[in-house]
Amino acid sequence: MRILFYALVPLLVLLLAAVLASVGGFFIVQVFDGLPVQKIINKTTQVLLVLSIFPAMAWLKLSKTDLGFAGGKPFLKQLGQGFGLGFVTLMPVFIVLTVLEINVIDESQAWTLSWFLEKSSIAVLLSLLVSLIEEPLFRGILLAGLLKKLPVPAAIIISAAYYACLHFIKTSRNIPAAELTLPNTFGLLVDAFANLFNPDILAAFLALLMVGVFLGLLRTERQASLGLCIGCHTCWVWLIKMNKTLFNTDFNADAAFLVSRYDGVIGPLVTVWLLVAVLGYWGWRRGKPV
Repeated sequence: MRILFYALVPLLVLLLAAVLASVGGFFIVQVFDGLPVQKIINKTTQVLLVLSIFPAMAWLKLSKTDLGFAGGKPFLKQLGQGFGLGFVTLMPVFIVLTVLEINVIDESQAWTLSWFLEKSSIAVLLSLLVSLIEEPLFRGILLAGLLKKLPVPAAIIISAAYYACLHFIKTSRNIPAAELTLPNTFGLLVDAFANLFNPDILAAFLALLMVGVFLGLLRTERQASLGLCIGCHTCWVWLIKMNKTLFNTDFNADAAFLVSRYDGVIGPLVTVWLLVAVLGYWGWRRGKPV
């Protein structure tokens, strides 16, 4: 019951952010006609969740160190180390996808050095932005708050579950501004949460759950190690973005079941690969002399 109680507290914060985003989204669309309300709600929810870090830090009496931030040069060093770890851990997946001909080279691209450097640079910056938002939220405030009340394994799994869920709280249904009312705005919100029960997302959900577990384990190994998580997450997102740029995904390939349609990368292969990595590390830690 104790674990269930503390697992539901972040859900209340998420629901509050989503409700406020729905109300805000309704009024934003009234002013700026033509904006897709479902995207406004989704982005506003994410912004509110990020902003919730500050009152949560005050309420839980958490410092930047508690969240995992190292200062200055150590943080930058961790970013580099984490980026290298991300490359080592995910690149084998892309090699397997290419060998199995799930990844097929996109021959329609320009394929010049300047084109590649431009795409790569933009992808790195966008990936870093994503990581700077998600990691302080999930491996920072959420994990730190849960660790104050729960054992490490429970805190890691719960934070990973919320991380995975947030990627699928969305709806493809849109309502024209002329037909939009506050009640059917909340209807979009209900649709978005109902998507969590869509069986088609299961493969991608499990993969993102393992991503969250891996990053949570990385975060709890040292007091101030959030930079490692940010760097690792940045590299993973960058690799996925570059994979989309350089390759097409052949969902008719014999081994296409190894990936999901979420992004053509995460899926059963990533789930098993990261599970092996987590179990291998756990086994190594248990066998390591104290």
